Amino acid sequence: MAMEVVASGAADLVSFGRPFIGNPDLVRRLRENAPLAALDPGTLYGGGAKGYIDYPTLDEHALA
Repeated sequence: MAMEVVASGAADLVSFGRPFIGNPDLVRRLRENAPLAALDPGTLYGGGAKGYIDYPTLDEHALA
């Protein structure tokens, strides 16, 4: 969808915020049309590392 918006001229730039938090490999997931991991909103802005550094990448998910 983001690529279509830019290609149509409706936007010059599209940003991704929350999807990057839950998907550290978001660019790869988008390229491969892989499913996105769900973001756990309960871990946002909680003061700890949980939710920021422990979301699995596609490779880690495949090993589980």
